[in-house]
Amino acid sequence: MASGYERKLGLSETLSIVVGRIIGSGIFRTPASIMLAVGVVSMFYGAWLVGGIITILSALLFAELVAMVPRSGGPYVYLRLAYHPMVAFLRGWAMFFVSETASIVAVALVFSAYALGLLDQIRPELLAGADPFHALMLRGSIAFLLIWLLTLANCFGVFLSGVIQDIFSVVKIGALLLIAAACFGSSPDFSHFGMEVITPPDANAPEAGSLAALFAALRYSFFAYSGWEGATYVAEEVKQPEKNLPRSLFLGIGMVMVLYLLVNTAYLAQLSPQDMVENRAVAVEAMTRAIGLAGGVLVALAIMISTFGNVSSQVLVKSRTWHAMARDGLFFQFLSPLSSTYRSPNRALVFQGVWASCLLGMAVSGELLKPHPQDNNLYEALIDFFSFTSTVFNVLTLAAVAVLRKKLPELPRPFRVPYLPLVLGLVMLVQGAFLVYTFMDKPIHSLAGVALTLTGLIYWFFFVDPEKRKPVRHDRILAELEKND
Repeated sequence: MASGYERKLGLSETLSIVVGRIIGSGIFRTPASIMLAVGVVSMFYGAWLVGGIITILSALLFAELVAMVPRSGGPYVYLRLAYHPMVAFLRGWAMFFVSETASIVAVALVFSAYALGLLDQIRPELLAGADPFHALMLRGSIAFLLIWLLTLANCFGVFLSGVIQDIFSVVKIGALLLIAAACFGSSPDFSHFGMEVITPPDANAPEAGSLAALFAALRYSFFAYSGWEGATYVAEEVKQPEKNLPRSLFLGIGMVMVLYLLVNTAYLAQLSPQDMVENRAVAVEAMTRAIGLAGGVLVALAIMISTFGNVSSQVLVKSRTWHAMARDGLFFQFLSPLSSTYRSPNRALVFQGVWASCLLGMAVSGELLKPHPQDNNLYEALIDFFSFTSTVFNVLTLAAVAVLRKKLPELPRPFRVPYLPLVLGLVMLVQGAFLVYTFMDKPIHSLAGVALTLTGLIYWFFFVDPEKRKPVRHDRILAELEKND
């Protein structure tokens, strides 16, 4: 194959990548935030359902794109074909320097936080008397080691990466089912489902149960479902991608949606809505009530397993974008060669690890410079920083389905989105409203993300070959697709 990749991933591996990318820390961290935003149980479920449905509709759009253009690189590939190489480049630049690498760091920090928490429960004398400075340094060190352990593991080829995804996806699902079984099996209180509205703690918060409250909650719901498109990044390494990638998207998102609804129902069987808001570590509190102090230990282990697998899948799939950009002449050229032994983009993997380490260092250093450092602020700060730019490019990618139907109608489409105007219109409506809300809620973070994205123009105009900056011609698109068959 001209690209140098080998197709070693079947349906089970691509399904595991989808599940592994979605299930990370979200199901453990976001339920309390969603309940706080909406205030009532019915709207709490509404936020999870709307988030899941919009995700499935978005997957329909991605399925048409990836079946039509089965190239590694994910959204970067579709933006390059649908619009202009500059749009795709800026998306890739933003992914690398703003959003996607920061996401690796954010989830690694969650892993390290729960690892320290578990150590404190098992061997409290080891962390006794640790001040905020040393606690932050230790947490950052664990996250650093995790990032590099998984970076090196992914350098040994996609087959090993696929096996890791299979194992951790099964363990993740098993851990969540265990939490649900424990909560349902220990004196569940179903009266919680009819509890009255929680009074919002902030006078400026949307009215409980209102449409505005739902949009506020969708920010957390979308985050919990994020990562579902991960398998599209490794399209050139998937067997029969035109069949297996759409199937993995639909099956994976559907499985996770059902699992999320089950686990949230289990939380409510142990906690009232007010309990969920007051005890933000919902899973820990629910399991502690269900089976005692051992519940907290089990939840910490479950979160560590979920975040470990999530970081592994992120390291795997995102490196393919930097390689695809370099292969097209739009990014650092030294990233374009593949490993001659393992046929994996090892240079892109290592480069990604170096930048992730830099972001981790900046996040920890920034918190240490504060008068009263708090390690629990790191995760939220990273999420706020890249939410807006990620949503902008996500909207453009989803709209690429309609653009390419008009621009390249003759390209074979093994899968076509039914009722495209309706599906695309609904997704654009919700995503557009979410985009406006994100900017209004975090304008400084949003503008900072945009500014850092636009710094890519310096590289674009001074370092990218003028020939590579031209729009991709129709005949070149067809030639590229034929090379990857």
